[in-house]
Amino acid sequence: MAQPQVIVIGNEKGGAGKSTLAIHIVTGLLHAGKKVAIIDLDLRQRSMERFFSNRAAWTAANGHDLPLPFVPDMGDGKALAKADEAEQLARFDAAYAEAQAVADIILIDTPGGDTALSRAAHGRADQIVTPMNDSFVDFDLLGEVDPVTLELKKPSIYSESVWEARKHRAITEGRQVTIDWIVVTNRLAVAEARNRRRLEERMKKLAKRVGFRVGPGLRDRVIYRELFPFGLTVADLSNDIRPVSVSLAHVAARQEMRNLMQAMGLDDAAGGSLAPLDAAAA
Repeated sequence: MAQPQVIVIGNEKGGAGKSTLAIHIVTGLLHAGKKVAIIDLDLRQRSMERFFSNRAAWTAANGHDLPLPFVPDMGDGKALAKADEAEQLARFDAAYAEAQAVADIILIDTPGGDTALSRAAHGRADQIVTPMNDSFVDFDLLGEVDPVTLELKKPSIYSESVWEARKHRAITEGRQVTIDWIVVTNRLAVAEARNRRRLEERMKKLAKRVGFRVGPGLRDRVIYRELFPFGLTVADLSNDIRPVSVSLAHVAARQEMRNLMQAMGLDDAAGGSLAPLDAAAA
């Protein structure tokens, strides 16, 4: 069996929308027929893992059949969060081995912050997806800017972490390994802003310097939050499955999701595999 592709959702800052991005990527892959395993390394919160638990409960209660990822057992997350690094890494290694045996793609959601588990995950990545809000607060983890001119000065701590991950892969595998790194602008407000234009200019400069691509993320839409308790995303909505009222905005949200998957190079997960969704249907 070929080695699965490993996608890591990473950003050392909380609140950037990592888990929201993760669940949408996973559901898009599932609807494309991929065998997906998920590992949630945010041990205390485990938003991604809880989302898919909600999904199983909701579909069972409502008589629907939706695809689910494989979830290797890492035990009690809160207890593991209190364990030492050696035990945490051992649990991660065991879960990763389970996932490798069954999946086409392993998606790992990492916590905000620099942890041993996060570093281990980044060191195994084939692709790193970093969501960030259109804010210099978020950009500060990627690059430092001059406080007077706002010109880019140098890469910052998270860019250095990705560089270390790339170096680790090259050393452990004994060859030049390319980790595809894509930074997606997430939770964009609809209105254009001067701040965003300034930010985009610095992003382009930093992208050339440290080696990432800039891609589209998900706007700040109510639908993404509304569907979370059910374990659903806009990819799951159909003329039969609609626990909330469907509008043209939800059709647009689907297109956002397709754009994200295409930017990641997952074109077969961005095509016409989703059920028809008629915004005018009752």
